[in-house]
Amino acid sequence: MEIQNYKGNNWSARRTGSIYLVSLNNHSNIVETLTDFINVQNIQAGEVTGIGAVSEATLRFFNPATKKYVDKTFKEQMEVTNISENISEIEGKLTLHLHITLGKEDYSALAGHLLEAKIQGAAEFILYPLNTRVIKIKNEETGINLYDFEK
Repeated sequence: MEIQNYKGNNWSARRTGSIYLVSLNNHSNIVETLTDFINVQNIQAGEVTGIGAVSEATLRFFNPATKKYVDKTFKEQMEVTNISENISEIEGKLTLHLHITLGKEDYSALAGHLLEAKIQGAAEFILYPLNTRVIKIKNEETGINLYDFEK
């Protein structure tokens, strides 16, 4: 099995077969840095899972009644117990759709759509590219970007 190592802007990675192991630098931003990684590697579709720790995170919650998002920023040290995401194309741009669960010091948890988070400690991911291109289009009924397999 072929193994290759890569280095980029605030990230390092190892590819083994078709799977990537990705580590983000301390104090970098998760969404910004992972977006750089998928663009550099030209990954057009896939799945990502991850863990780590952050000092700040902005989460988003979708209200289906209003079809609007509500954003909230949390500024405290938190454990990233899970990040799950998919990679697709929206309006011609490779896009990460991330959901995160964060553990707080009092052992309570926060969860939501991740807009951005600043790493404080570590952030490690496993990325599973798919050999396809997936496009999402905004669905007017729901107000959410959904897969459009006709595109």
